[in-house]
Amino acid sequence: MFEKMKRWKNKEEGHEKETILQGPIPAHVAIIMDGNGRWAKKRALPRMAGHYEGMQTVRKITRFANELGVKVLTLYAFSTENWKRPKTEVDYLMQLPEQFLNTFLPELIEENVQVRVMGHKEQLPSHTLRAVNKAIEETKQNTGLILNFALNYGSRAEIVHAVQKLVDDVQNGAIQTSDVNEQLFHSYLMTNDLPDPDLLIRTSGEIRLSNFMLWQLAYTEFWFTDILWPDFTEQHFLQAVHEFQQRSRRFGGV
Repeated sequence: MFEKMKRWKNKEEGHEKETILQGPIPAHVAIIMDGNGRWAKKRALPRMAGHYEGMQTVRKITRFANELGVKVLTLYAFSTENWKRPKTEVDYLMQLPEQFLNTFLPELIEENVQVRVMGHKEQLPSHTLRAVNKAIEETKQNTGLILNFALNYGSRAEIVHAVQKLVDDVQNGAIQTSDVNEQLFHSYLMTNDLPDPDLLIRTSGEIRLSNFMLWQLAYTEFWFTDILWPDFTEQHFLQAVHEFQQRSRRFGGV
């Protein structure tokens, strides 16, 4: 399995957009955007410079995913564990959604993109929350690509919260224990109205999920690359989709 992952990462040949469009396009792509800090360190720049460049990549890849016909793009922007980072870095990361959405929002509206955020928003700084809520409100009628930011998100916290709500509903008689199945549990998750990801991309060479969408990724195809997120291009995205199109997805069947 690991050797196969290495072959995916080392595959460099290009794949033309027109060819890719002839095959199945993943409806939901999730990305763990990793490597901003290492990108900056390689250039003797502060980590914040890497995060800034990473947001430019978000803009580029969002636009390209929309062109390909991807329906949902979920981006792991800030985890529940990222609060452990130095305060100066956390403060800068909390400014990025405001900077990004304020400058990119007119283009998102024009491109019919709907912005969503999953995570514990109530713990975000007020200025971050205002920018997020403004983008959600102003794009809620859009019917194109759903750009879903995982912001202050952790999958274990999501699952625990879902279990708490489910138990409350059992105790108050809204549902019976015998009603509980996978479909019902899914309805308690933050992605309850979204399809599970078809393709997960992780940049920077790390091969782990880092507490990201643990329930939803059960049958997702994974694609790992050594490319650092600020260096991730449309061509790399095409390579990931090409690999996805070569897989045989059996979902436990034959």
